[in-house]
Amino acid sequence: MTERKPPGVGFESWVDKQIRDAEARGEFDRLPGAGAPLPPDVESTYDELWWVKRKMAREGFSVLPPALALRKEAEDALEAALAAPSERIVRKIIDEVNVKIREMMFKPPPGPPLGKKPYDVEDVVRQWRERRADR
Repeated sequence: MTERKPPGVGFESWVDKQIRDAEARGEFDRLPGAGAPLPPDVESTYDELWWVKRKMAREGFSVLPPALALRKEAEDALEAALAAPSERIVRKIIDEVNVKIREMMFKPPPGPPLGKKPYDVEDVVRQWRERRADR
């Protein structure tokens, strides 16, 4: 495929010839994924950063700014705490997320403000007890 396009030959016809020749030599046989359906995450519209997004997802990187990622983590932590099986676990979950919230409050990263303050552990424990009593 290092062959150069000859002068006077149209680019499209030269490329078509290269493809036909490669097919005839069997270079497209037994390619990985041949005959398999496209992955479900293939979008119908073209996104020039598709590979960056896929790599980030595969590596576990967040596409959200740090403050928004922590906001989501804090909301998830609150839900997890309210569904926790014991008061000790409620306190542990809330204490851990509060450390991260306080860190970001005093050393804000670039991006939008966090918009969260540490949770009141006693208030969350009270809510947890109320939910348990309702069962």
